[in-house]
Amino acid sequence: MNKPLISLAVALLLPFLALAQEEKQNISLEDIWLSGKFFPEMVQGMNPLKDGESYAVITDTAINVYSYKSGEHIKTLVYRKELLPKDAEEPLRLSGYSLSPDETKMLIPTETESIYRHSTMSNFFVYDLVEKQLSPLSEGGKQRLATFSPDGSMIAFVRGNNIFVKNLAEGTEKQITTDGVVNEIINGTTDWVYEEEFGFTKAFFWSPDNKKIAFYRFDESDVKEWQIEFYTGLYPEWYRYRYPKTGEDNALVSIHIHKLDEGTNIQVDIGTETDIYIPRMKWTEDANKLAVQRMNRHQNQLEILLADAATGQTSLLYEETNDYFIDITDDLHFLPDNKHFIISSEKDGYNHLYLHTMYGKLKKQLTQGEWDVTSFYGYDAKSQQVYYQSAEVSPMERHIYSQSLKGKKKQLLYASGHNSARFSSDFQYFVNTNTTASSPHIFSVHQADGKQLRVLKDNQAFKERMQAYNLSPLEFFEITDPEIILPNGQQVHLNAYRILPPDFDPEKKYPVLVYVYGGPGSQTVNNSWGWSNYFWFQMLAQKGIIVVSVDNRGTGARGQEFKKMTYLELGKYETEDMIITARYLSQLDYVDDNRIGIFGWSYGGYMSSLAITKGADHFKSAIAVAPVTSWRFYDNIYTERYMRTPQENQDGYDNNSPINFVDKLQGDYLLVHGSADDNVHYQNAMEMINALVDANKQFELMIYPDQKPWYLRWQYKISPLYADD
Repeated sequence: MNKPLISLAVALLLPFLALAQEEKQNISLEDIWLSGKFFPEMVQGMNPLKDGESYAVITDTAINVYSYKSGEHIKTLVYRKELLPKDAEEPLRLSGYSLSPDETKMLIPTETESIYRHSTMSNFFVYDLVEKQLSPLSEGGKQRLATFSPDGSMIAFVRGNNIFVKNLAEGTEKQITTDGVVNEIINGTTDWVYEEEFGFTKAFFWSPDNKKIAFYRFDESDVKEWQIEFYTGLYPEWYRYRYPKTGEDNALVSIHIHKLDEGTNIQVDIGTETDIYIPRMKWTEDANKLAVQRMNRHQNQLEILLADAATGQTSLLYEETNDYFIDITDDLHFLPDNKHFIISSEKDGYNHLYLHTMYGKLKKQLTQGEWDVTSFYGYDAKSQQVYYQSAEVSPMERHIYSQSLKGKKKQLLYASGHNSARFSSDFQYFVNTNTTASSPHIFSVHQADGKQLRVLKDNQAFKERMQAYNLSPLEFFEITDPEIILPNGQQVHLNAYRILPPDFDPEKKYPVLVYVYGGPGSQTVNNSWGWSNYFWFQMLAQKGIIVVSVDNRGTGARGQEFKKMTYLELGKYETEDMIITARYLSQLDYVDDNRIGIFGWSYGGYMSSLAITKGADHFKSAIAVAPVTSWRFYDNIYTERYMRTPQENQDGYDNNSPINFVDKLQGDYLLVHGSADDNVHYQNAMEMINALVDANKQFELMIYPDQKPWYLRWQYKISPLYADD
């Protein structure tokens, strides 16, 4: 084709190209939260199988088994139509399952109800994959935390704050604790504050030899109660639970070991000091040795006690102290040789992996550098390789590595963004999940050396659907300022991103909304998929608002000094960094410095409340969803980890509470809260309102009756029906 014809073709196409551009759709709130069109495809119910060569996943009609190597369908474990309970008209809804260690039986939760953030209760069914028989686990009411024994012959579960064991061959059910009482004694699961702040609810553990169960017992009789009012019916209903606020008493925690053959319990010696935490415990490779982690109330001293299962006596295996605090993780791994263990620590200023002997002696620091290990996947004894995820490439990215005990390291993948691995049982394969800030989940299968075998799901249809919308790229940048320094005097920058309006014109002036979370160890500035917030921010950009997010000092993946510099002064440096951000934005030619707002929920609501009060000269509006307005109102494990108690640190609590600075408020302030929030209590909003009214300040208020925090995505109620749990 000659040049005149090319020019003519382009001229003819231009109107159609412009029309196509104009026809790009804008996003609505209904698109984001009601239609489901912005939820990518996921791989549901993936479980590596014991042969190391295959994995199981849930499909629409069955649980199928596939080969890691070839991707071929090997067999079907069960079809959904086979899961038909006696006298039922419909088969069970298959949303999750767990296999027995020998993979001959399956536990299926049904009619699941949420309790708090992590805890649920269900009617469990047991499906025998050999006999093709389905039966309820128990007829005595809903169960929690049902778990197979190591040989698959028994299942332990919690009901009514007590532990039960079901013998599958005999069909018998035995109650092994009897003193469980609502709001007094808890066996086998955790109280509210352990669940929320130590992140676990299963508080019983089978020994490797199938003969013992180690479990937590909480006596929360002396913990003060909190009550939530539900505005349903003619008269409101009340729900009460134990919630230890800062400086207040915790539950008394003890550790016990039940011997199934004898039907007896022994108590583990965890010392005479009771004002402590037991944030983790697990069996070693020796079925007679239980590792119990003990932490002081300040959470800056961690000990691992090695308990003799026969006597309950303990000896000190490991000890660590920190000038600030110690974050609890699940990175403790006992090696199969029963002579060594691996644990993560920030002792050199960054989170790294360390190899110790079972006598407690440090043998070697396995990883090192000015970057954090962010997940420890495990250890392959055959190849002597450690597998982990880290922020070595960038604090905003996650990549996967292997490293031998001798120190040879290999980066397994080079795809930019956030990578997360799920390894086969023998560490010969893994499934990687990759996302970026602009691209949803890609699931791919790899050999242990990183070689890609195939892609499971690429969400291509979702990406094509996104192309129909008028979206702007999410762009990363840095904010530098002489005031952004660490305790060691090092000047640092803040990582940030922005979303500009699709029709951005640098000659115009635009309002800005700053999105913040900002809590210790958190991050909002990641090269990873952002779910619903991403599309809400895109919708705001389509309406002519620039969206910016910044990771302030105190956030994660940049080493201990960056993360822990807010110690004893939560809110101080974070607010300074938000002010620095507003000051930086106001200097940009295309920003309207009279229209800079800020938005956040939970810790972010706390931050936006401080920004509109202490930073009133810089922010003209703020939205605070479920904000902590005084750390005196929050739970003690979280708050004291960073602030110590109010009795020890009165100024730290008072100098950074937005309640104490409402007189500075000048701009528009929207306060949002759910009245049934069990975490950040409605009290925070009420006390903020009192202070605002006393200061004669105008504000807007939105209360969601009987609702929990928005960060749970779905909103559910705490029902008094849960009271027997």
